[in-house]
Amino acid sequence: MALGQSPRPVGDKLVTVFGGSGFVGRHVVRALARDGWRVRVAVRRPDLAVHLQPLGGVGQISAVQANLRFPESVARAVAGASAVVNLVGILAESGKQSFEAVQAAGPRLVAEAAAEAGAQRFVQMSAIGADRAGKASYGRTKAAGEQAVQAVFPDAVVLRPSIVFGPEDSFFNRFAGMARIAPALPLIGGGKTRFQPVFVGDVARAVALGSSGEAAGGPAYELGGPQVLTFEEILRYVLKVTGRRRPLVNLPFGIAKLQGRVLEKLPGALLTEDQVVMLETDNVVSAEAIAAGRTLEGLGVVPTAVDSVVPNYLWRYRKSGQFEKIKTEV
Repeated sequence: MALGQSPRPVGDKLVTVFGGSGFVGRHVVRALARDGWRVRVAVRRPDLAVHLQPLGGVGQISAVQANLRFPESVARAVAGASAVVNLVGILAESGKQSFEAVQAAGPRLVAEAAAEAGAQRFVQMSAIGADRAGKASYGRTKAAGEQAVQAVFPDAVVLRPSIVFGPEDSFFNRFAGMARIAPALPLIGGGKTRFQPVFVGDVARAVALGSSGEAAGGPAYELGGPQVLTFEEILRYVLKVTGRRRPLVNLPFGIAKLQGRVLEKLPGALLTEDQVVMLETDNVVSAEAIAAGRTLEGLGVVPTAVDSVVPNYLWRYRKSGQFEKIKTEV
């Protein structure tokens, strides 16, 4: 559904969304609700998903308890669903929440339960960089999850976004927060890694198209925005938008990995060794995906530019909030 169109009437088809209470999830739930789906949000803590209900009509969105470590709860969550969406993923391991359990074994369990329940469509959220032969555990398990889903649903829609941005993101917000308190910002690996930031609303639209059958299954779609930016360009942009002046200090990959090994052991890890490894590879849409039309544009979605959204939520990091005059140079 295009931006500005009225929501469709609520139909009788049900979609179950695993991980629907997170950053990407809430936008996916909104998009599906506007398309007229009845949305069942499968989460470990249903009481923390109450904020999703106002995104749809009365009774249109409901939350149920489900944990990927307990197959019975997953089976209950997908019962009666025409489509199933799996958004569950982690950026860092913690306790029983390992990459293998969440991103490799989890998708297999959800796909098998969805097939047993008779679901017609399955959408799997992955990431650019998913590679069974990759050096990063994050990317290897994302690829394993894709393969597990496609073994059960050969026509599953697999989506691989680049860095996702939006008001609640953990990327632009993280560095804006660092710039507010840190004397300098780190240019890991010299800041040469390239990203193609993609708006969370565009990703949600792709999920909705996959759920309705308007996106074809097969090879993964790679989702990126209209701009390719280096890590250094992103940090300079954050400083410009927030009106901060901070030096950018080169941090070689080797030193960054050592820091990651220490920081990942702390609560709310700011950096992990695996995240540094991921920064050694560009995070952009491949030429193969572009040639095959497996992109946002191929889905008929016009990608949203960073500059049209990010300043609207980074203003709170300025010294005087929304009243701070933005400087044109840093």
